[in-house]
Amino acid sequence: MRAAVFHGPHQPLSIEEVEIDTPGPREMIVRTVASGVCRSDAHYVDGLYAWPAPSVLGHEASGIVEHVGALVTQFAPGNHVIANLSVFCGNCERCTSGHPNLCDKQLVRRAPNEPPKLRLAATGEALHDFFDLSSFAERMLLHENAAVKIADDVPLDIAALISCGVMTGMGAALNCARVEPGSTTAVFGAGGVGLAAIQGCRIAGALRIIAVDIVQSKLALARELGATDVIDSTAADPVARIRELTDGGAHYTFDAIGLADVSRQAFDALRPGGTATVIGMIPEGDKVALDGSAFLREKKIQGTDMGSNRAFVDMPRYVDFYRQGKLRLDEMVTKHCALDDVNEAFRAMKAGEVARTVIMFE
Repeated sequence: MRAAVFHGPHQPLSIEEVEIDTPGPREMIVRTVASGVCRSDAHYVDGLYAWPAPSVLGHEASGIVEHVGALVTQFAPGNHVIANLSVFCGNCERCTSGHPNLCDKQLVRRAPNEPPKLRLAATGEALHDFFDLSSFAERMLLHENAAVKIADDVPLDIAALISCGVMTGMGAALNCARVEPGSTTAVFGAGGVGLAAIQGCRIAGALRIIAVDIVQSKLALARELGATDVIDSTAADPVARIRELTDGGAHYTFDAIGLADVSRQAFDALRPGGTATVIGMIPEGDKVALDGSAFLREKKIQGTDMGSNRAFVDMPRYVDFYRQGKLRLDEMVTKHCALDDVNEAFRAMKAGEVARTVIMFE
């Protein structure tokens, strides 16, 4: 099969032939239909986070089950699925206490003495998989807890968005921050994750939803998807403007970009008692400096991992939100492309030209 192979940071991904192993007892092979190009992948390509090479990146995906292992009972060939980035074991303290997204995943991964999931066809060299998915490939070898079954009539390019960007942004608003009806909110960054957070705030019943970005087309889309106000942070101080719009600060703010300075702005834009949630991946080693006295006003800052999701519960709910027209996802797909265009998709994303590009395999 063909896959986009990562050979190290600051290098373009190369399209190569890759061999995939047979599924183990609790594994299955899924034919990849769609894979979103997410900024998280770019963090590793750009060297902001470390990942072993060679490997196959990609983690926001949907597909169709082809083969299942002997102990897999919840899936069958032909099932349509969303890939679950937050694969979980179901047995550890984190899983059994209601936080499966924080599972250490050791019980769902192959042991070092087992065959690798993927190999380079030309040399037989083992490939590292990426976040237990590796969706920049024509097929994925997944643990059964790394997928969620959906109805066959859900468009798979749309379903792929729920795998990561929508789950992360929506979950940050609904599961992590727990936005209250009638509250005021501000989202820094109107890319895929930020747009999902904006929609999460809207679905939660926020009275005011402020989108902050530097790209006018993204701000326009943010308003279309639920933002009541937009701020171009190149033209106005976003903290001062948010305080002005919310009579002293927002109840909830979100950093959907992942920069230390933006996280500080999100915290500074809070009213007393407010909560800032950092969604984006702040580069490794960067520190967020905050005014210590602000904590005397009960202001809080927190992180979230994949929207604090419970995938088997949340993904079907988000699919239903989409079907009912409450969650608008078609507008978030700016363009489709082929696997061969993955590097161009990264360029367009970093240039701010797209909300989401989705790679289509068929």
